[in-house]
Amino acid sequence: MALEQRLQLKQSLQLRMTPQLRQAIKILQLSRPELESMITDELCQNPVLEESAELTVDRDLELRSGDPEVGESEAGEPTIQDHEPEAVEQVGQVELEEYLDRHSGDIHGSVGAGSDRDDNRDRLFENATAIADSLTDALMDQLALLMMSDEERRIATMIVGNLDEDGYLTGNVEEIAFAAGVALEAVEEAREIVQELEPPGCGSIDLRECLLVQLRLIGYEADDYVVQVVDRYLKELESQKYDKIARDLGTEPAEIIEAHRIIRTLDPKPGHNFGASDTRYITPDAYIVKLDDEFQVTLNDDGIPSLQVSPYYREMLKTPAVQINDAGEAKGYLQDKVRSAMWLIKSIEQRQRTLRKVVESIVRFQHEFLVHGVSQLRPMVLKDVAADIGMHESTVSRATSGKYVHTPQGLFELKWFFTSSLHSTDGGDDVSSESVKRKIEAIIQNESPRQPFSDQYICEKLSTENIDIARRTVAKYRESLGILPSSKRRRVVALD
Repeated sequence: MALEQRLQLKQSLQLRMTPQLRQAIKILQLSRPELESMITDELCQNPVLEESAELTVDRDLELRSGDPEVGESEAGEPTIQDHEPEAVEQVGQVELEEYLDRHSGDIHGSVGAGSDRDDNRDRLFENATAIADSLTDALMDQLALLMMSDEERRIATMIVGNLDEDGYLTGNVEEIAFAAGVALEAVEEAREIVQELEPPGCGSIDLRECLLVQLRLIGYEADDYVVQVVDRYLKELESQKYDKIARDLGTEPAEIIEAHRIIRTLDPKPGHNFGASDTRYITPDAYIVKLDDEFQVTLNDDGIPSLQVSPYYREMLKTPAVQINDAGEAKGYLQDKVRSAMWLIKSIEQRQRTLRKVVESIVRFQHEFLVHGVSQLRPMVLKDVAADIGMHESTVSRATSGKYVHTPQGLFELKWFFTSSLHSTDGGDDVSSESVKRKIEAIIQNESPRQPFSDQYICEKLSTENIDIARRTVAKYRESLGILPSSKRRRVVALD
């Protein structure tokens, strides 16, 4: 067979991931705080981009030589939809002068907080809470008031610096002794000093030692039942084996129950209340409100500034000759920045449009939930919403990532609405896993403290409601709700 060279033409369709498209995809999946931060950074980096106090939207923002708009390809992945065939190639070669000549008004984005957004931002600082002292700062302040040698202070400082957020020592005593170059006895003495500070118990190795330190500081002796229970029977106490502990200690179960009451007043995580992060309130990205028996979707634009291209630089581009050196380079720089600003504005517009479509689709699917609550939550996956709004599942996934919606039933993350389903034994509609979790929670709340329901009993109880569920699935849902197994929920006597 002879070898020869040939020329062959082949037509193909490819997805071109341009930098602008990457930016649009990134903006789509940003959460609200991340979007605000990104806009702030862009305002600092792009001189032609500025905030606008107006609420009007200039829909003539489309570029005359081909307006790039984030859409989807035939395969469903994000791509660029063009108004003209050669638009993709001309994205970087937009003739801005013609556009600026046609439009003397400002170029606005579609999202804005209103003219009073500066006042709203000022109120955010007024309502901000002071940052609480960290556990390290609180302990160091107390150490500064104590009379001790320089070596003791140095070792105690090393111990405080090796505490975790709950107040426990992260390393071991031998490591601290080696790092400080001292004997183990010196570290133990310094650790006792730290344990007696407020909150008591910090610097302990484990839960047992932490509770024993607190009992000792309260005044209990080593022969007291409560001290012996903590020292030797914490595991049995967790399972409430009062009879076994009482037999081993030669006392009555009532004494062990009383010791359990005392132990419950102690703090197993003494450092937990220190250094906690500031309370962060969730701001919904959209609101679902009921008006005249219909649910309406409203996007929350508060806090997201309205953007425009600076009129100053727009006029500078329209000037025939820029009165500076290297006018060609300066004009090219401004053209790039204007293109970048307009693409940013359009990407934010596209993000808001996609978010609205997704929330409106959720309203259509979850109408019964909005009316009656979690018990009527319908099983739903990303594919359902994607097919409803004509987008790819990856687009819906990005649009729902880190977004929240306020509904008549409360505030929920958009991802929360996408749940797995359980089959109905009577051939009816499938049941959402979230609604099953609420049923399990309700069953456990109505149980007797002395005889809690087992997972098998809950499984059989749900089967009477035509829910096909396995015992291991009940256990998984129970654990996700933070509910202990029946053996640890059992209460021989009320301790509260």
